[in-house]
Amino acid sequence: MSNKKATLETHNNRQRIYVRYVTATLIDLVVLGLYSQYWDAVAISSFTVALMAALVLQVTMQIALTAEHAIGKYVQLKAKKNAKKIRIFTAWATLFVSKLLILQLLSLLFADNVHFYGIMHGVIPFLVVVFTMIGAEALNRQIYLKFSDSQEDNEALL
Repeated sequence: MSNKKATLETHNNRQRIYVRYVTATLIDLVVLGLYSQYWDAVAISSFTVALMAALVLQVTMQIALTAEHAIGKYVQLKAKKNAKKIRIFTAWATLFVSKLLILQLLSLLFADNVHFYGIMHGVIPFLVVVFTMIGAEALNRQIYLKFSDSQEDNEALL
């Protein structure tokens, strides 16, 4: 057995998930910090609050994604006609509504310490921040996968 293969086998799934979500949370923290510093539509009172908000965002976005998949599977089983269109619509609706709920949760948890100003009472700036986070996480994942030596490594690391 090669040394590289042995290294892959020593990392279990829990370790890979831990690294994945810690990295994603740190990416979210950086995105929040940059928007807070350079865009007047995003105001975060401190680094600690930004870190807590990044944790809340990461957890709630994962819950929303899990809910979207569950709802999508249910809709696909029940819908006979136009199943794909209905699936796409329910995915969009679930994810959009979840973002509004996440924004409300941030408002409840952090009051004036985290605030999004502007269009539609801050909804648009919030969505811009969330989409930037998702894009940055996806870019990070793609770069990470490019560094692997083979497709087999990628499958083991996913």
